[in-house]
Amino acid sequence: MEVTVKTATLIIGVLLASASMAQETSPSMTFFLTSKARGLGGNLGGLRGADALCRQLADAAGAGQRTWRAYLSVPAASDQPAVNARDRIGRGPWFNAKGVMIAAGLTELHDGPNELGATHTLTEKGTTVDPGRHDVMTGSNPDGTLATDRGGDTTCGGWTSLSAGRAMLGHHNRTGGGQRPASWNSAHLSRGCSQSNLRASFGDGLIYCFAAD
Repeated sequence: MEVTVKTATLIIGVLLASASMAQETSPSMTFFLTSKARGLGGNLGGLRGADALCRQLADAAGAGQRTWRAYLSVPAASDQPAVNARDRIGRGPWFNAKGVMIAAGLTELHDGPNELGATHTLTEKGTTVDPGRHDVMTGSNPDGTLATDRGGDTTCGGWTSLSAGRAMLGHHNRTGGGQRPASWNSAHLSRGCSQSNLRASFGDGLIYCFAAD
């Protein structure tokens, strides 16, 4: 009888934990900060690889049915024009994993008012990210267009470099150092594109993901 009771208690505990996890992500989620990085510094596999990471994490959270796009800008290449992050993510509104609207549209997202910051910038799991990992890769100006930094690279070679170049970073908690410390998408440049260089300034290679539909 003792074994049966213990087994039943264990099963109930697992079911309750599963139910709790299922409630962490709102079905209306259309925005999140990645809970983990690819682990290869600024090499995300380009926009395609970054979008795939967004879809992978969204799918694991039960929101994979949407069209997910990474909030990243890239410079022009021989086979494509420059891409602005703001042009990749639809028109909004966008909601976090708890169902809180973080921005009504592109104007609010970039010019305010919006709810981005330490409290409402959540991962796909509905969790916050600690201040020690507050740098988020964007390659963008405050208005969501490609950051050029007087002609220098701000996108780790179009998000394909593990070493050369630098990345424009935002602060998910909207605080810290840099040229624009309160900017969620354009606070300062990274020291480099390796994982260690990203971590040196309180980053980890995280990105923002938005549902474009």
